[in-house]
Amino acid sequence: MKRKAKLPFDPKVFLSKVNGGRTISNYRKDQIVYRQGDPADSVFFIQSGKVKKTVVSEQGKEAVVALPGTGDFFGEGCLTGQALRLATVSAMTECVIVRITKADITRVIHEEPAFAELFIAHLLARNSRVEEDLVDQLFNSSEKRLARVLLLLANFGKEGRPEPIIAKISQETLAEMVGTTRSRVSFFMNRFRELGLINYNGHIEVHSSLLNVVLHDQPQIRT
Repeated sequence: MKRKAKLPFDPKVFLSKVNGGRTISNYRKDQIVYRQGDPADSVFFIQSGKVKKTVVSEQGKEAVVALPGTGDFFGEGCLTGQALRLATVSAMTECVIVRITKADITRVIHEEPAFAELFIAHLLARNSRVEEDLVDQLFNSSEKRLARVLLLLANFGKEGRPEPIIAKISQETLAEMVGTTRSRVSFFMNRFRELGLINYNGHIEVHSSLLNVVLHDQPQIRT
């Protein structure tokens, strides 16, 4: 009797099933996934939804450092020897999140090239995003930084994806991401709406014309 051929490894199937070191959980809005200072013993994958990653300094100042969404990994610092979480992650919307133990994800990275390729692509994209964020903070006005954040939140430029309405996000959160005050964010948001660059009525719909703010050599609105 011939043995059945082993089916090719599919990363999407791996990330959709509970097995061994993998669990899948539903999170309600504002529910904490993990807190800054918790043991770093696993990596997470977002099947659906969006989460917020925040860091609090010793002086108590809070900053939003990332907003991972559907298809993103987070918590991968445990693979580099990070013993404790450096940030708090909470659900911004209802989420379905896969938790993969450090041992399980280490094994599959070594054994399955297809998964390793997917995970490395994620890490490279994350590294590129961090570099872009640094340049943005060093050289761009708060107007341009806000415009870029809105475009990123709307997944602008991703192939085959429309410009969706962003999940409800507060001006305080936007201010923390941009590195400015809530009043400045309110001013820019109203101006972007007046210029027809966004629709803004609680939820935000981004238009491609907002990209002109980011690409313009001189800011249209003085900061």
